[in-house]
Amino acid sequence: MKIPSVATLLAILAALSLVAACATLPENVGRRETFAYPDTGETRLGREIHREEAVHPGESGFHLLGNGLDAFVARAVLAHVAERSIDVQYYLYHDDLVGRLLTWQLLQAADRGVRVRLLVDDMDLSGRDSGAVALDSHPNVEVRIFNPFSRKTGRTSQYVTRMGSVTRRMHNKSFTVDSQATILGGRNIGNEYFEADPDLAFADLDVIGVGPVARDVSTAFDRYWNNELAYPVSVLIDKPPTPEETGRMRQQLNEFAAAQAGSVYLKALRNSDLADKLRKNEVRYSWGNAVVVYDLPEKMLHDAGEKEYQLAPQLRPYADGVRKELIVFSPYFVPGEAGTAFLTDLVARGVRVRILTNSLASNDVSVVHAGYAGYRKPLLRGGVELYEMNRKLTREQREEKKGAAGSSKASLHAKSFVFDRERVFIGSMNLDPRAMVHNTEIGVVLTSREIAQGMGNWFDENIEKMAFRVELKRDENGSEALLWHGIVDGTPQTFDVDPYTGFWKRLGIGFLGILPIESQL
Repeated sequence: MKIPSVATLLAILAALSLVAACATLPENVGRRETFAYPDTGETRLGREIHREEAVHPGESGFHLLGNGLDAFVARAVLAHVAERSIDVQYYLYHDDLVGRLLTWQLLQAADRGVRVRLLVDDMDLSGRDSGAVALDSHPNVEVRIFNPFSRKTGRTSQYVTRMGSVTRRMHNKSFTVDSQATILGGRNIGNEYFEADPDLAFADLDVIGVGPVARDVSTAFDRYWNNELAYPVSVLIDKPPTPEETGRMRQQLNEFAAAQAGSVYLKALRNSDLADKLRKNEVRYSWGNAVVVYDLPEKMLHDAGEKEYQLAPQLRPYADGVRKELIVFSPYFVPGEAGTAFLTDLVARGVRVRILTNSLASNDVSVVHAGYAGYRKPLLRGGVELYEMNRKLTREQREEKKGAAGSSKASLHAKSFVFDRERVFIGSMNLDPRAMVHNTEIGVVLTSREIAQGMGNWFDENIEKMAFRVELKRDENGSEALLWHGIVDGTPQTFDVDPYTGFWKRLGIGFLGILPIESQL
């Protein structure tokens, strides 16, 4: 092998230094601190929720949003009834049907005088700066970008020159109105999360929270909004669109929304049962104690081992306290050696542990499966029950989704843990190193036997229909092999390789599994 000359190495270092210099960010100056309004009790939501809070002092109310249409309707109706403020925080915010309709709702609220603060991670915004600046130009809207890429050079090179910075992302997801009602969960803003993608249906979960939980989410939002990593979009852009261009963009958005008047989403916004109940304050909430848990934004600026900034240790007491049963929904599941030991130790002390994650075929980020696959056998040996999502919807499931887009491929995206059917965590956090160590997350631990038992019962009744049960089979010689048992077109079927995958895909994932990349998954 030919060894590069010293001159060649120096040239490479010089080129990388030049790229790094170009990747610098502007000074984050002129960023004004703002906070959630403390006096929203006299808003419509404040008055309505206060009446119920009086019957449940100190508790918060919750309503699950398992259906994509309902999840859209809840956000849109809350935006429509907002009087003082809307705080929106997301990892991904797509420029598609759902994203545009929600932006249209936010602008309508801003037109009424509602303050809108939109905080978005920069992962999804490549090439979309003009639209963000145009939105920010509204006098009642401010857009900030969290942990932005430099606009002076390409993004790909920054993954090298700014490794450890741009590779850590704000994965939080929240939508809060008047500090009185909030929506937390697994959904980003985009078609696939709301059943509007014709090719992919994410099985996802959000929850509406009212009362003290909303005020706690507002506090969390403020910490991110006022953090040094939150850049006003106007600071990042050298050439903002002209007022005429901004006006044309707004007109195009209005025309787009008008053209969607007959869409299933705007029909649901006008006529659905949930929309009607939200407008009439007739939504039935389950009330109980709630603890909002979240990574501090400073996590991004500190070493991965500094746990005082992390969400995961806040959840540990709930997991340690499990006595009978733990149910885990985690789309991306890479437990590591410590997590595997923890889960198998729970089983050893008599706790039933069941986990639903994505199969290789249903996983939309296949490389994550490489990190997970090696832990299947140790988990199964330790008595953990593993289920992997069946990517192919049954005929009945396809019929149920015809009201949206009739997607034929299913993928798990909900992130939730059920503790002893007494408490539930719902939020943005997967059980993998990226979520627990690198990115920031948010969620809520709610104490509600009604919700926890309902989710547990749902798991009991549906898991065999929608997922493959993974079995560890041993032959007479002690050799181990995995089997997948599931329902295919209404008939029980067993696979001896990852279902619905080809040889080359399995080979590629096997190769990735031997690379030292687990900490980044």
